[in-house]
Amino acid sequence: MYHLFTHNDLDGVGCGIVAKLAFGEEVVVSYNSIGRLNQNVAAFLEQAKIEDTLLVTDLSVDEDNEKAISQFVEDGGKALLIDHHKSALHLNEHDWASVTVEQEDGKQTAATSLFYQYAVEKKLLEPSRIVAEFVELVRQYDTWEWEVNKNLTAKRLNDLFFMIPIEEFEIKIAHKLSTAESFTFDEVEQTLLDVEESRVDRYINRKKREVYQATVGPHTAGVVHAESYHSELGNELSKEFSHLDYIAILMVGSKRISFRTIHDDIDVSEVAGKYDGGGHQKAAGCTMSEKAYSQYVEKTFFAEPIKRDAHKNQLNIKESPEGCLYSTREKQDIFIYEDEEEEWIVEINGKQQKKTFDTFGEADKYIKRKYAAWLAHDERYEEFVNRG
Repeated sequence: MYHLFTHNDLDGVGCGIVAKLAFGEEVVVSYNSIGRLNQNVAAFLEQAKIEDTLLVTDLSVDEDNEKAISQFVEDGGKALLIDHHKSALHLNEHDWASVTVEQEDGKQTAATSLFYQYAVEKKLLEPSRIVAEFVELVRQYDTWEWEVNKNLTAKRLNDLFFMIPIEEFEIKIAHKLSTAESFTFDEVEQTLLDVEESRVDRYINRKKREVYQATVGPHTAGVVHAESYHSELGNELSKEFSHLDYIAILMVGSKRISFRTIHDDIDVSEVAGKYDGGGHQKAAGCTMSEKAYSQYVEKTFFAEPIKRDAHKNQLNIKESPEGCLYSTREKQDIFIYEDEEEEWIVEINGKQQKKTFDTFGEADKYIKRKYAAWLAHDERYEEFVNRG
């Protein structure tokens, strides 16, 4: 009998669907949160039979389970761990583990794509066009490649996953994979997804007014309390407040933190690793330890949220060589303009600062981090200009 322990997100459930396609009634699938995995694997190993096969996908085990799995294999049992997180690469020293972060073409992997590849190579599953399509949708969503490719089907697949119970999602997907020629959503699903997108948009717009700025170690982070739509929220907040290194999404009730970034030079798996978490370069998570609680919850609790830039300006526009105006909570006027040397100058209340910038973006980032400034509305800009 196969016993699969996998994550309870789309990628983890994708592995469960592939496992059921490959093994049918011969597999028992258990969906786990990151915090519950090690406890459940340890409980299985305590009563496992030698003829059992342990499978772990999309999650990595702790040191105790690492030793226990090695002993289980040494005693004659079979085990396989397939993961794609950088934080699990150390497990590759074991014959029973296969952790691959990137494909041969340089693209990021997902657990579902790795498990499907394994099942096909071992002839546990016949190659299938529609299954491969589904697997690629999961991979693109999990690696956030869908946004670069404008692949809305991948995003909508994840939306559907969160709208219905896992068991119902499994049944729906299994039916599609066994009856259709290509992966599409039916009319009812399309309607549900349209309604959900409107709900997500409203939720994100509200949360854009509830972001707090904090310095945590070498980084400037955005902190927001939210229980839903973490991937979409993290991505949109990262774009809205691009001066921030990453977004920390706090779930005090479940004592979890999700980290998201859009910046190539930031690795949030390293941030999560400081709190015994892990994940990908641009998406990671951890439990809310006492240290994390102090830095992300307590530090920002009595702070004021970040003010958003004015969006509908026609006069006070970013990157205008003539200059644009920013405001602060301290009632400062911060003016950024380009001089004859093509350097960007910052003036605060009419006083030019010593520090200059090669690009507008660098100047914008600097004043937002240092002064929590925001782009002023046209009316305020006109008052400033008329004042001379």
